[in-house]
Amino acid sequence: MGVLNVTPDSFYDGGRYLSVDDAVAHGLDLVAQGADIVDVGGESTRPGAEPVPEDVEMARVLPVVEALAGRVRVSVDTLKPAVAEAALLAGATLVNDVSASLWPVAAAGRAGWVAVHMQGSPPTMQAAPRYQDVVAEVTDFLVHRARAALEAGVEEVWVDPGIGFGKTMEHNLSLLHHLPEVVAAATGAGCAGVVVGTSRKRFLGLLAAPSGSSEPVGPEDRVEGSLATAAQALVAGAGMVRVHDVAVTVQAARLYGPAA
Repeated sequence: MGVLNVTPDSFYDGGRYLSVDDAVAHGLDLVAQGADIVDVGGESTRPGAEPVPEDVEMARVLPVVEALAGRVRVSVDTLKPAVAEAALLAGATLVNDVSASLWPVAAAGRAGWVAVHMQGSPPTMQAAPRYQDVVAEVTDFLVHRARAALEAGVEEVWVDPGIGFGKTMEHNLSLLHHLPEVVAAATGAGCAGVVVGTSRKRFLGLLAAPSGSSEPVGPEDRVEGSLATAAQALVAGAGMVRVHDVAVTVQAARLYGPAA
């Protein structure tokens, strides 16, 4: 899944693809690099991001979805029901949902659905994340939501542990370490698979920081960690990885072959 943010404030590529022409061109470039799905988002969900009005989000995403649909499978990255509904009508066939609440929209639109775990909301989620057992709590939440979606008639349900969405670095690393357990629970519940999105996120910048520094390296210097964690996720059984850097991730996936 290639990331296509048509936003001014996303943490890595915000502002790069604000025009429809630029966004569509980048989407097609992601396809040429090997993306199976292009995930179009019109509202940043980075930590601290504020919501945007529904009409603004629609104006950003719908022309891009419509232009790309038919050339590649398109996902819409949103937590608003009306935006998801409109994007499905424009040609999207997958709803990537950080609210983990839009399965009725996916069911009505006969679309696939990705349930992402998030503690809190983007403006506040990184203020003070707390879990008793992050792996058990995230897994139980996702399985519960997946079963609700399947019972509602969604035929293609994916779950995403939500790396960086209301989690500390330790929480993120624990989820990655225990990813086979998440995969086993998800597939046992009837899911299509597990999605993992670590691409260029802040915890990778902290891991890459020079010794003795508490400041993360910038998003532009996090590709190595992004690739390593994507490869780890594939080997652990993830069925999809959501990335900015499609070409190198595709190479890694091909290298692992059946293991991925």
